[in-house]
Amino acid sequence: MARLRPPLLLALAVLAASGAPAAEWEGALKATGRVLVDTNASRDFSDPTSTTSGGLDQALSLLGSAEGRATFERSQLVGRYELGLRKYLGFTDEDTLVQAGAVEGSLALGAELGLGMEGHAKDRRGGSRAYSDLGASAFVEYAPDVRLALRLRAGARRFVYRPDGTANFGGPELGVLGRYRFNRRHSVSLFGEWGSRGYGIPARTRPAAPDTPPAASPGRREDGALTAGVSYTYRGPVALGLTYAYQEVSSNSFGETVLRHRVSGNAGVRLPWRLTLLAQGSLGFTAYPDGIYLSPEIILVEEDEGQNSLSLKLSRPVSETVDVEVSWGLWSTRLPRNELTYTRQVFGVGFTWRD
Repeated sequence: MARLRPPLLLALAVLAASGAPAAEWEGALKATGRVLVDTNASRDFSDPTSTTSGGLDQALSLLGSAEGRATFERSQLVGRYELGLRKYLGFTDEDTLVQAGAVEGSLALGAELGLGMEGHAKDRRGGSRAYSDLGASAFVEYAPDVRLALRLRAGARRFVYRPDGTANFGGPELGVLGRYRFNRRHSVSLFGEWGSRGYGIPARTRPAAPDTPPAASPGRREDGALTAGVSYTYRGPVALGLTYAYQEVSSNSFGETVLRHRVSGNAGVRLPWRLTLLAQGSLGFTAYPDGIYLSPEIILVEEDEGQNSLSLKLSRPVSETVDVEVSWGLWSTRLPRNELTYTRQVFGVGFTWRD
């Protein structure tokens, strides 16, 4: 994934050397270091008879990001790279290294229409949820004024789940994003995505009723993934965001169809003594039409900590480039039928530096 950056730098160098008009360059660097206390470092599920869940442990977390933008007369190139490292004192099997990168290039065809291409990659190593997620797409964007923007994209995605190759998939994707800005403080967005996911394993056959011949094999597993939602953003004395998303994964493999409703929100407010409070939360409802879910681990992979979450961060600048911060997060998931639950809290203290 880190290989995304050299192509970006090379493309910028080619544009700069091609005799194109002078570009406007923007860039930013950011680094965060924290000492953490994790109440479920092994990320275990527990049942109603369990007295403990996972294990308490301390960890060191390091996060870094770099982003850049080059704007020419009719084109623009944007890139971003992120690196994250978490090292545990006791549960060393959960040590993780995460890299993520994205690059996007666009060309204006006029005052209102533009074309472009985008690519993204994320790679997580270590722990029990190591995976790689790759995607690329072409898009067309329509923006008749500063209030309205519409983007349509078509591309492909490849997902590789390293602990269990039966969860690997790939296929085409389509997406649409529309945003309307009422004024400088209020805006609303509508989004939708659809993807066809092909797996390299046979689909699981639906169990036959007693005294009934077994059902015919449905062939290779194939899923259709649909996401649709709406979000609202307010920028004023308090920064607010609220999003509702519906997700549906329809599978020809018994036990793998999932329906989800999810509401998430975030808020940021400045407090006295130069303090800033940031809050994020989400609530979700999940239904399994077949009555079971055969791969509960993937919940933590694709949604990064399950359905319900709440996190708070309080920060204060100590110089022009450094902030000190304390944070707390809570994540939980409950699997139906089998009564298994997942709960995890993380407490942190550290600093953030930005250029």
